[in-house]
Amino acid sequence: MPLEPPRTLSPSKVAAFTDCALAFRFATIDRLPEPPSPWTTKGTLVHAALERLFLLEPAERTIAAALTCLDAAFTVLRDDPEFLDLHLASHDEAAFLDDAEQLVRKYFLLEDPTTIRPIGVEVMLDAEVGGVRVRGIIDRLELDENGELVVVDYKTGRAPSEKYENGRLDGVQFYSLLCERNFGRRPARVKLLYLADPLEISTTPSEQSSRAIERKVGAIWSAVERACARDDFRPKPSKLCEYCAFRVYCPAFGGDIAEGARVAESIRSAATLEHLVDAADRTSPALAD
Repeated sequence: MPLEPPRTLSPSKVAAFTDCALAFRFATIDRLPEPPSPWTTKGTLVHAALERLFLLEPAERTIAAALTCLDAAFTVLRDDPEFLDLHLASHDEAAFLDDAEQLVRKYFLLEDPTTIRPIGVEVMLDAEVGGVRVRGIIDRLELDENGELVVVDYKTGRAPSEKYENGRLDGVQFYSLLCERNFGRRPARVKLLYLADPLEISTTPSEQSSRAIERKVGAIWSAVERACARDDFRPKPSKLCEYCAFRVYCPAFGGDIAEGARVAESIRSAATLEHLVDAADRTSPALAD
């Protein structure tokens, strides 16, 4: 049976479809939940700390202030299911926080935040691109010394090898195109800040790069629509499979795609039932009973 395509795409969804169409289906079409990992949750924490840092006045953006921001961000995160579901023992939690602190400290080796002129953090942008609505969140949007836009994306993992560098830059090129569509201005630069190394990878967007991204989005969207119409999402085995949450349902590893879809449907049904019971409880406790 045909599957309903997603309503929007994002840079991460485009990358996911390129990496493995079947994993894209499980995550985006079937909406199978992915268990949190220490690495992604640590990224959430560090991003939140840096977001808080750039809400401060320039002179206040010190390492000490950044660590205070990290503590405040963790106070919020520690009650979030994304962290709670990690079930970290006390020594693992201490290591988790130590790693996050090191990433925040290494940020200061990449740039001096007191010189940065942010005009937005966690900026949500969307636009029609290649026949589909594309949405993305820019970690930091700033002005350079000439008053030109600069897009900044924080990365808490290791920088890619030179072979894969252009692929990683595609994500921020998406943000550059979204800036063009929303503000009528192409950013002068887009930057990836790899905190773990620490290393900056940057590029200058051009008319050619913007059109290339637009063509890529259009091609990916056409491929997604075809795959949905035919219910034909194929696995693409690679080293990424070692970290894939959907491997148990993947036929490349003896799994059953239909079973993954059934699990996703049962989760959605349970969530819907819980929502209905909660709503009934709020409006009429007797009815909920």
